[in-house]
Amino acid sequence: MVLKPGTYILRIESGTFSSGSNSDEGGEPIVLLWIYGGKIINQKTNVEVQTTWSSLNGYDDMLTLNVLEASTLCAFFFDTRLNSIRLDGSESEVTLTAVQT
Repeated sequence: MVLKPGTYILRIESGTFSSGSNSDEGGEPIVLLWIYGGKIINQKTNVEVQTTWSSLNGYDDMLTLNVLEASTLCAFFFDTRLNSIRLDGSESEVTLTAVQT
């Protein structure tokens, strides 16, 4: 997703992962974010950069970015189930929101 100049709040809206291959209970998701290609300021560090990595750990975690030049946001979701797609045909997904304020 391309983030145009402005202030954004990023957070996990929904989704779960399995805590183990024999468990039916889901856990809060973990998402790794890679933002690159422009100029951004992570409000936690207040440092202007062209590329950064950050993580969102669960539903209560959020990241606030000041985008100074258009930047690309990539998100990587981790599912801890080993071979889950091949064994039971299930798939996991996480919904990430990027709200411009």
